[in-house]
Amino acid sequence: MAEEIAALERTGTWDLFSLPPEVRPITCKWVYKVKTRSDGSLERHKARLVARGFQQEHGRDYDETFAPVAHMTTVRTLLAVASARHWSISQLDVKNAFLNGELREEVYMQPPPGYSVPDGMVCRLRRSLYGLKQAPRAWFERFASVITAAGFLASAHDPALFIHLSPHGRTLLLLYVDDMIITGDDPEYIAFVKARLSEQFLMSDLGPLRYFLGIEVSSTSDGFFISQEKYIQDLLARAALTDERVVETPMELNVHLRATDGDPLPDPTRYRHLVGSLVYLAVTRPDISYPVHILSQLVSAPTSVHYSHLLRVLRYLRGTISHRLFFPRSSSLQLQAYSDATWASDPSDRRSLSAYCVFLGGSLIAWKTKKQLAVSRSSAEAELRAMALLTTEVTWLRWLLQDFGVSVTTPTLLLSDSTGSGYCSSVCAFRVTVGGFPDKGSD
Repeated sequence: MAEEIAALERTGTWDLFSLPPEVRPITCKWVYKVKTRSDGSLERHKARLVARGFQQEHGRDYDETFAPVAHMTTVRTLLAVASARHWSISQLDVKNAFLNGELREEVYMQPPPGYSVPDGMVCRLRRSLYGLKQAPRAWFERFASVITAAGFLASAHDPALFIHLSPHGRTLLLLYVDDMIITGDDPEYIAFVKARLSEQFLMSDLGPLRYFLGIEVSSTSDGFFISQEKYIQDLLARAALTDERVVETPMELNVHLRATDGDPLPDPTRYRHLVGSLVYLAVTRPDISYPVHILSQLVSAPTSVHYSHLLRVLRYLRGTISHRLFFPRSSSLQLQAYSDATWASDPSDRRSLSAYCVFLGGSLIAWKTKKQLAVSRSSAEAELRAMALLTTEVTWLRWLLQDFGVSVTTPTLLLSDSTGSGYCSSVCAFRVTVGGFPDKGSD
């Protein structure tokens, strides 16, 4: 707590003022956390002063709140490109990141518990504080101004990706709140950027990338491996399974869950908590993408049947806890995409599911399972909708790869197992090529 107060005073986070009339200051509290390493060992004890931002009023003490963070597909793509080009990846961490953001609004706060101030005085915040609604935006604006002054440009396809080009090579920096990774083929400029950032912020150079956003990264001579083994162990501990059984698949075949199956759970809190954790776990485990998609649609009113299927996913994870995603160094850096779809698979609304996965050479970088927005009248229509969803993802990835310096001059192959949709796609593509778009009445 003393270290946190010292950091707040060092950055000039607030000034003491008499409370203006008709102003209601927000309150704050201390939040304590035990930080651990990827192997579960103790790293440090942490105390953070957090403002109760829910007491703020829009238009009075905050306005815009949006701040971009790195897309997880961008993170995986960066790992795939860095692995194929034999780039080293460094991880940096900003201490008390939100305290660097400068506030434009007048925000008054009660003094922190345990902090002595004269009677009648309150803190007028000059810099952002954790918990404020505009804190992430203020921090990102501050960081973006510093990094662009160092010669970087923000990507138009992922605002959290910053790119620097020079005759010596390309440098990439990816920001996720206060964690960042930097890589490229210009080591001298990377060292310069680290020094420049250390001048502006209280930084920690964590060395080669090993543990990022709960994702464990291991580097070998063959490539990068990513996994969330520790995250799965913590998830299984929270689930408190009473047996040691494992299963070979995360969900049984041909299962169609309905909202009315089984008896309502008396307390759905655990179900919602576990499903939310599985959603984040799916960023490195494409094999659970489908069951997590199904289970997440039932969080509003889960039942005993839904919970039993959730436990099956956890038992599957217990048996496959060591599975990892591999990004090989011997990769062609050419995109190849696969799509599939079910037809009228949801028994409640008869809508279909779209699914796809995208490879960059031998690296799996993107995947998704998503319910379609409209009812498809045939299996071919459902497959076409899936291919349209995949096309948007591939188009964005092709633009993103240009930011990474990867040539994308050749067409990207989209593969589907539907004869009908493949024929329709070929006909539409031919018509667009030779004579514009098909007529409105064409099938």
